[in-house]
Amino acid sequence: MGVVVHGAEVAAVPAALMARWRAIPVPVAVDLAPERQIDPLVRALLPAGQQADLFGRAVTARCLPPDFGAVLEGVGRIGRGEVLVIDAGGSREVAVIGDVLGGELARKGVAGLVCDGAVRDTGNLARMAGLPVYARWVNPRGPVGAAAGEVNGTVTVGGCEVAPGDLVIGDADGLVALPPAMLAELIEAAEAKLALEAEWTARLRAGEPIGAIFGLP
Repeated sequence: MGVVVHGAEVAAVPAALMARWRAIPVPVAVDLAPERQIDPLVRALLPAGQQADLFGRAVTARCLPPDFGAVLEGVGRIGRGEVLVIDAGGSREVAVIGDVLGGELARKGVAGLVCDGAVRDTGNLARMAGLPVYARWVNPRGPVGAAAGEVNGTVTVGGCEVAPGDLVIGDADGLVALPPAMLAELIEAAEAKLALEAEWTARLRAGEPIGAIFGLP
């Protein structure tokens, strides 16, 4: 059967636009594009405040547990600053990645790991400070077989379609995946929402009544 590797064509995104998105938290992005939210049950490995935020463009792998061939292929192909996004069908049957492959991702300077399935060796993964990890399950049982799956095709992770090159943003609140075309379209609204929230906070601290700030009758 073999692992199918697609020749994904990834649209270029200007560095200045990417830099602007780095300042946008997941809740603001999700408010503007709720259909791009990844299921909150695909959650950060570490508690809030203990895991670095995730930010990078997706390299995708769809595996068929207990086979993890696509994960191996994806780890081999991913580069610095990218995010490995694994569609394991939400399966908890076996972990499809652990500290051996996670360590290789960290060594390569990968920006993060998102797994809609199970991971293992979580104690060691948690100590890889530069590799934020999000997963649906933890299971100590390892995979069997490495002869199937797809790399760099469109996958479904936490109910959200993710294509190679989509921008994946993760923080303590969850995950969102934005296609390149959405980045220029939404950035001004995202920055405006962030500025509005800062204004609300300043007015609350100044003692202004909540009703006046939020337009309550």
